[in-house]
Amino acid sequence: MSQAPRHDSPLAKEVAKFCLAQVTIAQASRASFPAHPLWAAAAKTGTELWLDTGDVDAAKELWVREFTALTTNNTLLNKEVQKGIYDQLVPATAALLKKLDPKMAKDRLVQEIAFVLNAVHGLKLVKTFDADVSVELHTATAHDVDAAYQYGKRFHAICPDRFIVKVPLSPAGLLAARQLHDDGIRLNFTLGFSARQNWLIASLAKPNWVNVFLGRINAFVADNKLGDGKNAGEKATLASQRGLRRLGKEQGLKTKQIAASMRNGQQCDDLLGLDTFTMPTAAAKEFLKANPPVASLADRTKNDPAVTFAPTADVAGERLDCFWAITPAFEKAAAACAKLDPKKATADDVVKTLAANGITDLFPTFTADEAAKLTKEGKIPVHASWKDRVKANTASWDGILTAAALASFTQDQQALDDRIARFV
Repeated sequence: MSQAPRHDSPLAKEVAKFCLAQVTIAQASRASFPAHPLWAAAAKTGTELWLDTGDVDAAKELWVREFTALTTNNTLLNKEVQKGIYDQLVPATAALLKKLDPKMAKDRLVQEIAFVLNAVHGLKLVKTFDADVSVELHTATAHDVDAAYQYGKRFHAICPDRFIVKVPLSPAGLLAARQLHDDGIRLNFTLGFSARQNWLIASLAKPNWVNVFLGRINAFVADNKLGDGKNAGEKATLASQRGLRRLGKEQGLKTKQIAASMRNGQQCDDLLGLDTFTMPTAAAKEFLKANPPVASLADRTKNDPAVTFAPTADVAGERLDCFWAITPAFEKAAAACAKLDPKKATADDVVKTLAANGITDLFPTFTADEAAKLTKEGKIPVHASWKDRVKANTASWDGILTAAALASFTQDQQALDDRIARFV
């Protein structure tokens, strides 16, 4: 059991009241925003339109009635906090927490303040845009089932109608998310890079949404000269959408697909009909600038774009199709994981269940040196660093990209935590 404050503790309740008291701006109404014919046509294909930004001013430039949500993460929140807009809130929060728990350790104090910043900024977005808002767990909870559960419950308690809790992909995250789902909490399960990952997530955790970070897949292929970098992310995203729809028909699951890490306006056109877009403002602006004919906008989810790999790429040996392939063996492994009791199982049980069913590459473990290398390489892993592990079936490219993404978010979280620490 972690030391995270319980969601029903006096501290959690007082912090929730404090967060709500910080946002006094008037509640906007979506009906007060203008409509836009191009976005209306995009939405008619079946796609829900979200903006991927925490920047209020940037969102205001684009916000129209057809948009329904914003999504933030540690990177985006850190950008806002580093502007200094919450420098007064940090010491005020610290004072409250020290009053509520005079013996609170500094690392816990910092994490609590980061939670408040995320919640307050999320509330500001809710009120400014009459929007649902994805709020993300602190990266320190990524491998702690109970902490992820407790903080997820606390986010929900602050704004149950509009907050969507983001849980990162890890074995612990799967179990925490399932518990949160069972409590009726809306979830955006993040850091997914493949159709098979999302098949597992939907089967076990049953969240409302899953993601494919498609831009990073294309960058991984191009930066490592494994191919031209075109269509790999799109192919993975469309395959994941079809997989989720099959799960819906076969098992009644209702998990929706998000296209994340969108890089340009063309992807907004190429992926129409997908359940949800979370668009960076630059991609949304490109789509508007391109201004495709409204009559040309249609559901593209039956498309399966071709991917061209370089002649030197070992496509079979390195299972480079892992981003879009869902094999019968993987489906069997996911079904076995879905039978785990989320309240009793451990993260290790998830890994062992996958291994017992032949899946040993999805959640790679790293030595300290490997972890440091992964962090240093950033969001796009270096192919040469990991190809031998992939060939040995102790790692996979989708799993490595997820680990790299979490490492990158952890760095951004640390930058935020460091700023907080300077005030406390």
